[in-house]
Amino acid sequence: MTKFDITRRGVLKTGAIAGAGVALPTIFTKRAHAYTNEPTGDTVTLGFNVPQSGPYADEGADELRAYRLAVEHLNGEGDGGMLNTFTYGSGAKTELSGNGILGKKVEYVTGDTQTKSDAARASARSMIEKDGAVMITGGSSSGVAVAVQALCQEAGVIFMSGLTHSNDTTGKDRRANGFRHFFNSYMSGAALAPVLANAYGTDRKAYHLTADYNWGYTTEQAIRESTEDIGWETVNAVKTPLGAGDFSSYITPVLQSGADVLVLNHYGGDMVNSLTNAVQFGLREAQANGKDFQIVVPLFSRLMARGAGENIKGIFGSTNWHWSLSDEASQTFTRSFGEKYGFPPSQAAHTCYVQTLLYADAVQRAGSFEPCAVVEALEDFEFDGLGNGPTLYRGADHQAFKDVLVVKGKENPESEFDLLEIVEITPVDQVTYAPDHPQFAGGSLGSCNNGA
Repeated sequence: MTKFDITRRGVLKTGAIAGAGVALPTIFTKRAHAYTNEPTGDTVTLGFNVPQSGPYADEGADELRAYRLAVEHLNGEGDGGMLNTFTYGSGAKTELSGNGILGKKVEYVTGDTQTKSDAARASARSMIEKDGAVMITGGSSSGVAVAVQALCQEAGVIFMSGLTHSNDTTGKDRRANGFRHFFNSYMSGAALAPVLANAYGTDRKAYHLTADYNWGYTTEQAIRESTEDIGWETVNAVKTPLGAGDFSSYITPVLQSGADVLVLNHYGGDMVNSLTNAVQFGLREAQANGKDFQIVVPLFSRLMARGAGENIKGIFGSTNWHWSLSDEASQTFTRSFGEKYGFPPSQAAHTCYVQTLLYADAVQRAGSFEPCAVVEALEDFEFDGLGNGPTLYRGADHQAFKDVLVVKGKENPESEFDLLEIVEITPVDQVTYAPDHPQFAGGSLGSCNNGA
């Protein structure tokens, strides 16, 4: 058992995953209540579905830490965290008061997605059917998020996605029962391109290594289109398997390609490994086309920076949030998380904590756990005080719109956690797009599902 196994109602929960051939849960075939898992007692159960194993396990561990902290704060324990800073667009304070959700104590169960879509769906299904979870949240892979979001739509529960960056989550695979606070690939491209043009010029040739699943595809597309718009040329784009471990065979051809920039559309352990291989092969000291060779990592996290060590210095990327932000909400969360765990939170921890509070607040405002009532409360909801400045949950696609951070690896870090520096806070207007933008085409929210 891992250290993240938890006790609920006196029973040890290990996040066991049902087999792929599991029979269709009763919630899909016979409804006992007005909506799926309607809470009838004095508690309500949330399902936290995160990668406790696999290439994104570091993010999953931090997500679970944040979820536990959010539950403590909702139940009136600890210092209250961002319940003290969370406000609506009107300036009014959140209705959450530390008395659970609608007076019901919050309990939770966990599952291991393994960073695999089938495992994640089975885990979520088990939490919904066996544990009565009324909301599912978590994940650190867009493939997982898309799969679990579709299952939650079918089951009639709300899905508050965790770390998912692919355009598809709120694009072609958007669902009425699903919401995303995390930013996306398009936003990374829109924020990064002007910074890259200023730092490296507009006459560049880029070579992409891309994780072979939907997040990699949409991130490559977004970065390619945004950099081509500033004058860069894309020389080649090569797909790499998730969890490859050794990327040497993919790095070798880069210096013979005519490229002078390597874009690593990798995340988690894959980014750490591919960047390490690139440095070992001398790309950071190389020259091409009369220019110093450069490496770009579109999506960063502090956990990845820690894994990459010295190799991350000076490399540009984007991030959803960073613990060094000076606003009151960010510092409140950083202090609360740090006092409990002894180190600052990652962006994965931040977005999962925030999603839990946003769900709880929507239920509180709606006066009901009914999924369609929660959907109505979240659509076009404007809020502040959760660490990213004023934010809108757009009704058309359930994507949150807020400022985006461009960061780079810090040259002279002052601690093992002080690894990234914010070089630009890109205003929300620069990363906002129409719901029918070509990178998001083909999707439809459909109707919310109460599961009744």
